[in-house]
Amino acid sequence: MTVKMTPSGSATDLIPLAAHRRILHGDLGGKILLGLMAALIVVVPILNLAVPSDSPMHISTYAVTLMGRYLCFALLALSLDLVWGYCGILSLGHGAFFALGGYAMGMYLMRQIGDRGVYGDPVLPDFMVFLGWEELPWYWLGFDQFWFAALMVLAVPGTLGFVFGWLAFRSRVTGVYLSIISQAMTYALMLAFFRNEMGFGGNNGLTDFKDILGFSISAPSTRVALFVASALALALSYLICRAIVRSRLGRVVTAVRDAEPRTRSIGYRTDRYKVWVWTVSAMLAGLAGALYVPQVGIINPSEFSPLNSIEAVVWVAVGGRGTLFGAALGGALVNYAQTLLTAWLAELWLFVLGGLFVAVTLFFPRGLVGLLRRREGS
Repeated sequence: MTVKMTPSGSATDLIPLAAHRRILHGDLGGKILLGLMAALIVVVPILNLAVPSDSPMHISTYAVTLMGRYLCFALLALSLDLVWGYCGILSLGHGAFFALGGYAMGMYLMRQIGDRGVYGDPVLPDFMVFLGWEELPWYWLGFDQFWFAALMVLAVPGTLGFVFGWLAFRSRVTGVYLSIISQAMTYALMLAFFRNEMGFGGNNGLTDFKDILGFSISAPSTRVALFVASALALALSYLICRAIVRSRLGRVVTAVRDAEPRTRSIGYRTDRYKVWVWTVSAMLAGLAGALYVPQVGIINPSEFSPLNSIEAVVWVAVGGRGTLFGAALGGALVNYAQTLLTAWLAELWLFVLGGLFVAVTLFFPRGLVGLLRRREGS
């Protein structure tokens, strides 16, 4: 076996060369991702706000918003890769956590409208006035404060993730059964949020947002700030996920992925590790949804659609499962491709997406990152 000697020169510090290369590539990919986020945080605001609109170097506010959406999808893919790539849990329900985080932010934005709505009610959102609601439901209380909404962005998806994980993993539900149950969860939530009686806007959802933290949500400076917040959130989330997978807890989680019965037999409570990672992943997905909503200007039950969760799986597969930075790359690239192709072949996009997933599975199962590593190693 080819090995590499570490600087200490100790025989116990011998590392297989292949493993060493994987570590280097992981560091390199992460550094590229973080460097790209740093560059975007500096360059995009300058090119949007400081460069004249008639300059070829100018980035339009629409493009800034579009890139912000890509970063939110990259964060969603990152959260999914944490549980699928490193814990072996294929979730087909992460769209539910994304949507719940979005609804939490949407409720805050609706409370900021005040009496500027169509019906001029200072407390009730327009859809509640239209439906004849007489008072604000108790679960809307507190969402007039940003700190409370920010807390709920993490707490609501995190609580659902914890409860779902505790019930599923303690019952040792695994494999395709867990995937189906997670998909059933997001489908049930979609049906529930479609009901007007739930108090979340029914079919139309929440929209017509005006302000965020006192700033006009449509102003170019606000759009740039949301983009910067998305880039910072992606970078920070990557660092958190990397710290988790490199920690002792992360090594146990990887062991659960590779050989859960053996890991359990040597004394580890594998269900607790899975619940913990699943809950963190749900919170990150909720954060992605919260950043997504003010940039697109709407949140409705269609965000719970099982198709959205399946698409997130495709993003991770395309970028590279079990790499973190590859998953984020896949989330951004696939959605960029969707933007281009839907402008030309709107009716065929889903076929392209399905074909892409089949091609990835057959020809480069480790995604784009795995393909690059294989070419560099050859």
